[in-house]
Amino acid sequence: MKCVILSALVAVTLALPQGYEAPAPSSSQSRNVNAPVIAIVRDDRINGNDGSYNVDVETANGISYSESGAPGASGAISSSGRLSYTAPDGTPVVLSFVADENGFQPQAAHLPVAPEFPHPIPQFVLDQIAFAEEQRARGIIEGAPRDSSASAPSRTYGSPQ
Repeated sequence: MKCVILSALVAVTLALPQGYEAPAPSSSQSRNVNAPVIAIVRDDRINGNDGSYNVDVETANGISYSESGAPGASGAISSSGRLSYTAPDGTPVVLSFVADENGFQPQAAHLPVAPEFPHPIPQFVLDQIAFAEEQRARGIIEGAPRDSSASAPSRTYGSPQ
């Protein structure tokens, strides 16, 4: 039996192509070997038996991440947290968030904010709306409410004569 196993191993070894090299990793798998390695200063994780959790992570370059969550009334996890780091231009960035039955709700000074509604509607838009209402009232716009006294369209419309 030992002879058979040894023979099989020798056969497999000889069958390998000579000078075989593993394929190069794809760009998504390759690692920048010149990138600095940043130490993790703190990594505290607590998982409760009821689905609750707490995560606190801090790196040596000043990145800090904290998140906690617990099952909500509907059974889904409601979580909140905070991420802070220093942007390349030296600006401190702080992002706080809540994720619950109302979705993900980030809050940070650097995030764009939509204008408050109702915002003022420009006059040209109001003029266009008035013009469309005029046309609808005169029956020029398709989909306008029909006057009950108006006659029905001809049944021969579009038929060959």
